[in-house]
Amino acid sequence: MSQVIEDGTTAVVHYTGSFPDGEVFDSSDGKDPLAYQVGKQQMIPGFEQEMMGAAIGEKREFTLTPDRAYGERSDDAIQQVPRDQFPSEMPLEIGVMMAAQTPQGPLPFTVTEIADDVVTVDFNHQMAGKTLKFSVEVVDVRCDDSCGCC
Repeated sequence: MSQVIEDGTTAVVHYTGSFPDGEVFDSSDGKDPLAYQVGKQQMIPGFEQEMMGAAIGEKREFTLTPDRAYGERSDDAIQQVPRDQFPSEMPLEIGVMMAAQTPQGPLPFTVTEIADDVVTVDFNHQMAGKTLKFSVEVVDVRCDDSCGCC
């Protein structure tokens, strides 16, 4: 059984994610630890890279710039959509998160402005453009025998 995080393993971690000012945006504190399959793009790239090689019981702290997290904000991701593209019974409010249905699955967006006939929406991830800090402890590393890593 693999004792370190590597491609093909399932990492089980407790974590706290915060902004540089210390404000916590997510944490497993008081909850079950997070389990993710390494190499399956279930985590942001920088998180997975920083945790590679970590052993059970190991604690790591790291900071991810936007290019290693959710990317920079893009003006191209802000679009104006005709109001009639939304169901008439759907209440729209500024700041509300919704999702457009695409062939690849739901695509989340935030309503940023509402006019009589046009709704401005932002498809940027809400964490885009932000630097993120993580404190992570490895609880367990599980191996899928088919990965060839164990």
